[in-house]
Amino acid sequence: MRHIPDCWTGSAATSRSPRLPERAWWPLTSTDDPVAAFLAAHAAGEPVALATSGSAGPVRSVVRSTGSWVSSFPSVTRLAGMHPTSRVWVPGPLTSTMNLFAAVHASMTGVATATGPDQATHAVLTPTALSALLDAELPSGLVVVVAGDRLSPGLHDRAVAAGATVHHYYGAAELSFVAWGTHAGDLRPFPAVRVRVVDGEIRVRSPYLCSGYDGPPGALRHDQEGFTTVGDRGAFVGGRLVVHGRDDAVSTGGTTVSVADIEPVLREAAIGDVIVVGVQHIALGAVVAGVLTSRADHPVVREVARARLAGALRPRLWFHVEALPLTAAGKVDRAALVSLLSTGDSSARRLV
Repeated sequence: MRHIPDCWTGSAATSRSPRLPERAWWPLTSTDDPVAAFLAAHAAGEPVALATSGSAGPVRSVVRSTGSWVSSFPSVTRLAGMHPTSRVWVPGPLTSTMNLFAAVHASMTGVATATGPDQATHAVLTPTALSALLDAELPSGLVVVVAGDRLSPGLHDRAVAAGATVHHYYGAAELSFVAWGTHAGDLRPFPAVRVRVVDGEIRVRSPYLCSGYDGPPGALRHDQEGFTTVGDRGAFVGGRLVVHGRDDAVSTGGTTVSVADIEPVLREAAIGDVIVVGVQHIALGAVVAGVLTSRADHPVVREVARARLAGALRPRLWFHVEALPLTAAGKVDRAALVSLLSTGDSSARRLV
């Protein structure tokens, strides 16, 4: 077999993963105690199903073997610096796969759970939850594992300055772990995972993949060499994987631009977060808008946009919001954000 390096760029066609045939599996996120249900399914050697949906589209379930999670436990324990006396705080809902994974991992590895950050040695948080904890005073010495959305270098540095040790990983409900590091600009392939970037799309070969869907076909696709993708965009920069996200697009004045070509450029210059969306325009159909969580970022980010983004890629409108609207899984709800900007909600302030 031809050797394929972990960091590779090329091109290859993919085919969509079909819906799985009917069979028995344990529906975790519709039970009162999904951790207990996972343990029971694992003991019985049966697969599990985890309900998932994005900000749009039908709800579907990702089906996976329990072993596809359990086999990653040793690496997670080592990378996060957990040990038998650790105590992990998982404040998010167990309907989110990142939180359920953390709770199952703790249960099966003998790590105790904590009811709050003051009693914990470790915490599993989204970037938004980490920011809120920093505002409320993060306990010094806490080890934080951040997932669910990109962790900016600025937020990472703020947490480290407050005395935290910070880890960050990128993954997906279908793929599980893909890359691990300290923040979104410092990710390397997770142990046993091989990562390619093909025509700007992240693809992986991994022992941690799901089996498919119970429900309508989703984003999961496979290529002829056994690599799998959910359509996230990215690039390798200096051996590190930079994740741009799904290829959201804005049609403006007859030109279609990709958000993934804009956000990474602007985020390099920002301390807070930067989200790019399309806002309806009577003549152009839509215009590109940049939304900042830190008002102080506006002058420098706007200057970077002028210098590095040409034509339709350059945001025409700028807004500041104190808090981004989130989905139930803790990710940025782009549709809700567009609605907030379009209705003139007082929580979104236009910047000039």
